[in-house]
Amino acid sequence: MSSIYEKYHLKQVINASGRMTILGVSTPSADVVDTVKYGLNHYFEMKDLVDKTGAWIASLLGAENALVVSCASAGIAQSVAAVIVKDNAWLLENLHAAPLTVPHDIVLPKGHNVNFGAPVGTMVALGGGRLVEAGYANECSAEQLSAAITPQTAAILYIKSHHCVQKSHLSVEQAAVVARKHNVPLIVDAAAEEDLQRYYQCGADLVIYSGAKAIEGPTSGLVVGKQQYVEWVKRQSSGIGRAMKVGKEGILGLTQAIENYLTQEKESGAQMVEKMTPFIDNLNTLNGVNARVVWDAAGRDIARAEIHFDEAAIGQTTGELVQALKNGAVAIYFRGYKANEGIVEADVRSVTPEQLNTIYLSIKALLTGEKQA
Repeated sequence: MSSIYEKYHLKQVINASGRMTILGVSTPSADVVDTVKYGLNHYFEMKDLVDKTGAWIASLLGAENALVVSCASAGIAQSVAAVIVKDNAWLLENLHAAPLTVPHDIVLPKGHNVNFGAPVGTMVALGGGRLVEAGYANECSAEQLSAAITPQTAAILYIKSHHCVQKSHLSVEQAAVVARKHNVPLIVDAAAEEDLQRYYQCGADLVIYSGAKAIEGPTSGLVVGKQQYVEWVKRQSSGIGRAMKVGKEGILGLTQAIENYLTQEKESGAQMVEKMTPFIDNLNTLNGVNARVVWDAAGRDIARAEIHFDEAAIGQTTGELVQALKNGAVAIYFRGYKANEGIVEADVRSVTPEQLNTIYLSIKALLTGEKQA
């Protein structure tokens, strides 16, 4: 709806960075939008809605229990609070002020202590936890994870993300073995992951997803897991979860999006390559530019266009070029994690072939000084 951009003087955006919170994440399908609208226009007994949509989602995923939350970050905070508070009614209401005598350490591999847009440690602290790092930034074995566990450990937290160190770190399956050995729960943050069943089946007690990333639902999150642990997360609606509550429209919208996600064909990495090939070919005609296909570092079936700029040849830094593209009449966003190395990536999942051509023409205009047609 172009009038929205005009009304509020907003810039239109070409999102070649992927499903990122900074750009509003994803664009849900028409039936998800219709379901959100239905939710907005009807009343429900909220506990009944939470319980029954959760049971429905759990049945779809082959899990014991599930819960829709406001976002994946809220899922982390509420899950941490859940494993600390459990059934303690007094602590539920006083977690923010109580000197904790119950176990509240949350152990995670050091290479997983990342900033995903906010620090993981902030979410842990919001849930009343104290972050304890295991291993080193460049390695964490099952033995190193196990060594960090003490009687004060409330849970192990594992972040499954491209933001995390990939090499020399134990797998979710190995972390689950450690958790069982020490009789502590394993929480897996799988916010942007595409497999909604794998990590639960690997032995995680709670798995957290973003509802608006791979699932392409409204702004929301999903917690899937063992019956008792999810029930403890639900109790947080009367604790820290009150400040993170999700509306009826979000609950219903995500439930519909999950149904769609499990039944509809997804764009494959091979299809992404086909879409981006003309774009890459065009970029490779530009002086000082080299583009190629690369695959997702975290192992997902996602292909991206990696664009390398020879800064000496183009006469500017990659950071300056990226900023100029953001500042254009239409804001163009890339994945800029390697901009300091002269490299950006274009994620084509949310970009049309026409938009890819617009990106090429915009880069060409900035490099040659020509006006874009």
